[in-house]
Amino acid sequence: MVPRRPALSAGALDSLTDLMSLHKLIADVDNRGRAMRVAGALQDLIALPPDALTVFEEKSTRRGEPSWRIEAYFSEARDAEALGAELDLLLGEPAPAFQATDIPDLNWVALSQAALPPVRASRFTVHGSHDRARVPQGPNAILIEAGEAFGTAHHATTYGCLVALGQLGATRRFRRILDLGCGSGVLAIAAARAWPHAAVHGVDIDRQSIVVARENAAVNRVAERISFVCGDGVSAPEIRRAAPFDLIFANILAGPLVALAPDIRRVAVPGAVIVLSGLLTREAARVLAAYLAHGFALLSHRRYDGWSTLTLAKRA
Repeated sequence: MVPRRPALSAGALDSLTDLMSLHKLIADVDNRGRAMRVAGALQDLIALPPDALTVFEEKSTRRGEPSWRIEAYFSEARDAEALGAELDLLLGEPAPAFQATDIPDLNWVALSQAALPPVRASRFTVHGSHDRARVPQGPNAILIEAGEAFGTAHHATTYGCLVALGQLGATRRFRRILDLGCGSGVLAIAAARAWPHAAVHGVDIDRQSIVVARENAAVNRVAERISFVCGDGVSAPEIRRAAPFDLIFANILAGPLVALAPDIRRVAVPGAVIVLSGLLTREAARVLAAYLAHGFALLSHRRYDGWSTLTLAKRA
């Protein structure tokens, strides 16, 4: 199960320490799946995403079912109606009504991080330092602080990738692994744990993500086994030299995934497994069609809270 209370909390939390004030928009939703779709679109699809985002199980409805509160924090004021209209178009369904509310001057970094519970995805438990004492430490415990790079496993897309990774780790062996769009480095770290003798590479176009990923790898004691580079995906010189790969993770967005299909095919060995995520379930057919056309076969399609994770294999 994707984690609850909160089910999602992400964004550039570290940057909030420098803000004089924050602006909060809230919405209540009586369906958990719908709340996750809205929160995912806020985090990954809107033009100016919130600096921090939480989804909490708030209270029971009249039917005795839980309702869900979405709280989006912005460094600049956002018009609630305009945000709702943008979400309507992105989701293809009516967005909930958002309301602006005043918030006190508090340490939002500490509060946001403390609200993140550990996430158990297959064999792995991803947690922050505030939960270190409560999580059994070992090769399946991964310490990732909420911060400036995407990937704490609280989002359904990262969660889906970790589930796929854990299941592959139980049945397959890989030698050269690529985390494409590595963000916080959590998938590369998990891969290094699952396949101790593999060469693991991570690449991201965002330089700060690489800084964070390297720090996370060091904290999790796998820094010497992962090569993180800042560059334009598989076109980065270091990635071209490291290719071909027999396992590739790409947790980005549907449009870039479609565009990357020929490039991923080029750097994948025959029989290679690729795990694709970052796409809404309604976008899965389009992404899948692109990869089927480039010689991949579908192994599994996992769906979590309106988001999809595709696992495919390159035909020989």
